[in-house]
This record gives sequence, structure tokens and C-alpha cells, in this order.
Amino acid sequence: MGRSMGTFEALKGGGAAAALDEIEISILRSLAVQLLELIGPGAPEPAEDADPLAVLFAEGNEGPTEPPSDPALARLFPDAYGGPGAGPKDDPQELLARSAEFRRFTENDLRTRKREDALAVVRSLDGLIPAGDGAAVLELTGELPLRWLGALNDLRLTLAARLDITEDDESELLFRLPDDDPRKPMVMAYLWLGGLQESLIETL
Repeated sequence: MGRSMGTFEALKGGGAAAALDEIEISILRSLAVQLLELIGPGAPEPAEDADPLAVLFAEGNEGPTEPPSDPALARLFPDAYGGPGAGPKDDPQELLARSAEFRRFTENDLRTRKREDALAVVRSLDGLIPAGDGAAVLELTGELPLRWLGALNDLRLTLAARLDITEDDESELLFRLPDDDPRKPMVMAYLWLGGLQESLIETL
């Protein structure tokens, strides 16, 4: 086949390709579907003849003002203000108000984009036909490499939240978990997705 399994390589003429076996395809698809379920629906589609300005300021178009309670969603939709980057002179109440306002006008669009990225992964994998050796070559061209990059990042953020990983050195500690640790399969998926993501970035 000429391609190393489970990593992306550059395609001539642009884009990226990776050889994936049936298990890898199954894991990736399952994770992307679970991500879709976690993200939930995006903003409702406006009618074709709708006035774009009216849609922008429509009441039902506004997103939530509170951060999500689920740690994974909180990583996917973080606060725009506050947190580690906030300065000592910043008023916490003012930061909360600014974060709420920013979230209200941006989260629905962000949710929609993340859904589209995850859907692109599912559709790409659904179109794969494994060869006789049980492997298939996934080719990403056009906007697909960036869609995949977004989805892989979201998948890693979600797994990191579930594993309570906050720093890269913690992932190294998790890598050395004993095989009978219940977190081990999730850790292996997290590290594998990291390799996929890194190889895709290199092709771009």
C-alpha cells in the first residue's frame, strides 16, 4: 500500500491521505458520533428568503450565557474572558458579564461549526471501502483536512476532560498506566488521536 498505518501523509497536488484498518475506522467513527451527541444541535437554519440582519438579531438566535456544566463541553466552549489569562486588575464580575455576552452571540455558531467538522469525519469514513487486507486509504482534499483537524482537536479535548488531563506531562504519566486500568483504552485513543492530529498538521 505504501502508506504507514494510522498516520497522515501529504497527497501530491494538496491534501492528505492515511491508511486505516477496520478497527481504526470503527473507533474514529464511534468517537465522532459520540462527539455529535455531546455537542447537540447547532443554531436552527434560517429560511432561504430570511433577511440576514433580522436573523442575526432574532431573539431565538441567541446562545446560552452560562458556561456548560459538563467538563468536556466546557473545554469545547470555553469562556472568552477570565481564566489563566486574566490580569490581577480585572474585575471578576465584569469578566463574567463580558464572557456571558460573548457566549450569547458566538456559541451557537461555534456549535454548528463543530457539528459540521464531526459530520465531515463520519461521512468521510462512511465512504471508505477496506481492501482485501482490511485496510482502506482515506483521502482528504479541499476543506476536508481542516474539518478533520478541527474534529480531531475536539475529540482530544473531550477525552482530555474525561481523563482529567490538563498538561502534556500528565498524558505521559497516563501512558504508563497498567493494562488492567479502566482508563487505559481511553488513554490509548487519546494518544493515537494526538499522533493523527500531528501528522495531519505536518501535511498542511
